[in-house]
Amino acid sequence: MVTNFLIYGLVNSAILMLSAIGFSLTFGLSGVANFAHGALYLTAGFTAWMLINYLGLSPLVAMLLTVVLIGILGALIYRFILMPVRGIILSEVISTYALGVAMIEFFRWKGFVSFDFSLPPFMKGGIDILGVTIDYQRLIIIGIALIIAIFLWYFTHYTNTGLALRGMAQDEYTALSIGIESDWAAMLSLGLGAALAAVAAAAILPLGIISINMGYDIFLIALAVSVLGGLESTLGLFLGSLIIGYAMVIASTYLGPQWGQVVYLSAIVIVLAIKPSGLFGKYKELEERV
Repeated sequence: MVTNFLIYGLVNSAILMLSAIGFSLTFGLSGVANFAHGALYLTAGFTAWMLINYLGLSPLVAMLLTVVLIGILGALIYRFILMPVRGIILSEVISTYALGVAMIEFFRWKGFVSFDFSLPPFMKGGIDILGVTIDYQRLIIIGIALIIAIFLWYFTHYTNTGLALRGMAQDEYTALSIGIESDWAAMLSLGLGAALAAVAAAAILPLGIISINMGYDIFLIALAVSVLGGLESTLGLFLGSLIIGYAMVIASTYLGPQWGQVVYLSAIVIVLAIKPSGLFGKYKELEERV
């Protein structure tokens, strides 16, 4: 029982981290809270499905192409939706939220509401770990989450582009004075965040069907994990994923599956009431960041 809890709690935490990392990265590098994050995740899932079923592409090629296309879409969202209202925080939130709802409801309108939509797993089968059976797809999710976390840490700390983005996030006026262009940085961060949402969709959606409501659920999960850890903190994202991931497993096991959703929704309310900056947030008030 304990081993089962530890393993599946870790899997759930990795899923939460993958779901949230694109949202957190975009906010940490550009200060833009992309409320269309869940819609991009859903769009990635349906795009990959259509590439596989309509164009006959192999799953691997379809998923790689989807990551590229959704990354480009994220950059275009900044260029045509966010750039005109850049700096007006409320307008940024409203515009991305409205766009996200429109994208999700478009798929509902087009009839993507049946149980026919699913993505193939990267690898079929499973393995026993200390008496607990776990499928390869969930192990792959853990691996992808770790690889992305390490890559992003290296990218933001040891590459010129990553350092430029961090500099823009920390002090935009100083960054501008040394030639770092803010719109370029923000567009790149939106593109990267959208691409990471697509990676999350490609890894997580093979565990079940593609459901319209996932667009809303993924956004709420990303917001909960990011708020708990601190919207600009990578370490906070990691710890926030572990805390909520294991809390959801405990609640689902002892109280019922429906309580899993209550956990991350409650996390948003409680953290905002007690410590708005999150576990590792650098700002005292959430309003300074969102």
